[in-house]
Amino acid sequence: MADPTPTPVPDFAKRGGLVTAIAQDHQTGEILMVAYMNEEAYRKTLELGEVVYWSTSRDELWHKGESSGNTQTLKELYVDCDADVVLAKVDQKGDAACHTGRRSCFYRVRAGDDWKDVGVQVFDPDEVYGKK
Repeated sequence: MADPTPTPVPDFAKRGGLVTAIAQDHQTGEILMVAYMNEEAYRKTLELGEVVYWSTSRDELWHKGESSGNTQTLKELYVDCDADVVLAKVDQKGDAACHTGRRSCFYRVRAGDDWKDVGVQVFDPDEVYGKK
């Protein structure tokens, strides 16, 4: 029996124009980061073959790696069952996905009553982005 579900397309109307976007290393499965996409970022991602997000803090398109050179080449794109989350399987260029200079944004792990930094530091963010 054929699947009656229509071809999935992210539903940008659900959450005010944004969908959650998860970036995962396509080879290792490591979760690198979580961000957002609006429809324009989604279309640019497909057009460029590199991941583009919507920056909620700057309120603008954000081509990942534009400043740092640490781009994400899109390998596969998935959408969840509710069409409000996309999973981008990527090839992370430059080895750092996080603006802190770490490999992944998920570099802190709960250790007892505290948090421990287990991240791999790839670059110094002050050198790449300049001191704030």
